[in-house]
Amino acid sequence: MKTHLLPAIKLTVLCLILFCIVYPAIIWGVAQAAGTNKGMGDFDNIGQTFTQDKYFWSRPSAVNYNAAGSAGSNKGPSNLDYLLVVQGRIDTFLVHNPGVKKSDIPSDLVTASGSGLDPHISPQAAKIQVARIAKIRNVEQLKVEQLIAQNTEKPMLGIFGIDRINVLKLNRELDKISK
Repeated sequence: MKTHLLPAIKLTVLCLILFCIVYPAIIWGVAQAAGTNKGMGDFDNIGQTFTQDKYFWSRPSAVNYNAAGSAGSNKGPSNLDYLLVVQGRIDTFLVHNPGVKKSDIPSDLVTASGSGLDPHISPQAAKIQVARIAKIRNVEQLKVEQLIAQNTEKPMLGIFGIDRINVLKLNRELDKISK
């Protein structure tokens, strides 16, 4: 019995020290060194609502961008309530973007993501908003399109994911060129 019990106790103590003290300390140190605590008001990785016409609009959220309640709507494409919500978003978008056809609106501008907190839109969703933003800000459309190109994030390692744009970062850059 001593041949099995003593090594088991030693292993347990070793694991407690490694996984309850050493590993968390290393992770905490790396996080501090990386500067993950940027301060309040800097939420680049959480979707936010932008409703003013001078900004690029975000992807809709099923949870009103509440990070404490991350979730999708869980309503399928045949659910009448869901279809009415999406149609309302389409109608609102068309009112604010005259000249855009309903069939040209990318789905990420009228449907919420699975988490309800997605901070990204597709480059197509950004490009379809260029005319509205350029007109309101009195900026050349080409300049706004260049801003989109500069802020487009490529897939990780060139294969994992799709091209995407962080809306908050893009809107910050937009404010810089408009001043």
